Amino acid sequence: MNTAASMRTSGPEPWQRGPYADALCAAEGGLTLRDAEGWCLPLDVHRWCAKADAADRGVVDRCAGRVLDIGCGAGRLVEELSHRGHSVLGIDVCPTAVISTVCRGGRAISRSVFEPLPEEGHWDTALLVDGNIGIGGDPRHLLERVRGLVRFRGLLIAETAPADVDERRRVRIHAGQTAKGPFFAWATVGSRALVQHARKSGWTPVEQWTDTSPAGERHFVALRARS
Repeated sequence: MNTAASMRTSGPEPWQRGPYADALCAAEGGLTLRDAEGWCLPLDVHRWCAKADAADRGVVDRCAGRVLDIGCGAGRLVEELSHRGHSVLGIDVCPTAVISTVCRGGRAISRSVFEPLPEEGHWDTALLVDGNIGIGGDPRHLLERVRGLVRFRGLLIAETAPADVDERRRVRIHAGQTAKGPFFAWATVGSRALVQHARKSGWTPVEQWTDTSPAGERHFVALRARS
């Protein structure tokens, strides 16, 4: 079964409603992704709901032309890109995220990256930030999908894990110590692993950088689409 079919048949989408949507409304954290073995990834919802920070602006500085923000969340990058004059569309499976993005003056639709999207093959830049390279639990499949969304020589900017990892897990969203919703597939990928997946998925790495702030380090890779 391919990833898109799996998403349609695996029950309620855990990001659509419930604690994640509630956290976006409240602009507060307290959520994590956890697997059955004790692995834990904090979700920085408070930062996602804030204005674009210096690291975000570094991403926006590198964007060219028309931009597709995949998993746009509360819309801070769509807002920043719009203010700079880019034509930008945010997509997110969470209706609350779409509403937030629109309220910030951006354009967004409620859609999975694995569903049909507007203007496929014509986007100049695509974004996978805030851990969204993990969507679907199969980075190579996701990279192949995004390759079909951008034009030839189009750009993808992906945020990667700080550690040198390449992991697949079945996780659930937790509010505090309480599990909320079903298990779903997720991936955690560091920069080196992402580059390896990218070379096999129609991409050429063109830049890697780290942004350091009092909040910690964030790591990014820019990829250029091959024919």
